[in-house]
Amino acid sequence: MPYMAINLGGVALGVGIDLMFALRWWFREKRRVGALVPYLLAKLYGMLAALAALGTWSALGAVTWLGLWAGNVAGYAGLVYGVGGQAPDVTRAHQLILTSGGYVIVFLLTLVMIALLKWGPKQSLWKLVFGALAGVLVALSGNVAGVAAIPLGSGANFAGSGFTGMFG
Repeated sequence: MPYMAINLGGVALGVGIDLMFALRWWFREKRRVGALVPYLLAKLYGMLAALAALGTWSALGAVTWLGLWAGNVAGYAGLVYGVGGQAPDVTRAHQLILTSGGYVIVFLLTLVMIALLKWGPKQSLWKLVFGALAGVLVALSGNVAGVAAIPLGSGANFAGSGFTGMFG
């Protein structure tokens, strides 16, 4: 199983991505609510992807781990070498594990993300990629966004139980 832990630098990078897209939305996109939707949905997907990758060897797990690793390294470098701070481990002690039904929901959402990346509007491409990365970087932390991953994962498990009850 890949090592899934987040340091303070990785979380800071995830929040920094949020801040950058918020500023873009404020100044360039003229505060249109519809312009936030792709980014926010991708962020929620990234949080779910991080939960799904916790105990598994999978293609999604490998991509999620790679994003987490890159975010940890870049955030660590920024905090330690960029501003002279420290980047301790801030991984939440108890992570929510998805059920079989929860994995079905993540699988379906992965297909939707792939379709949006392939056929969606080109101006949303970077919103989707960076939104998912920001979601991965904050989902495993013990901060507010990390705690928000718990109801998100529980919602996926609940929706998945309905799916498996209907089709299973």
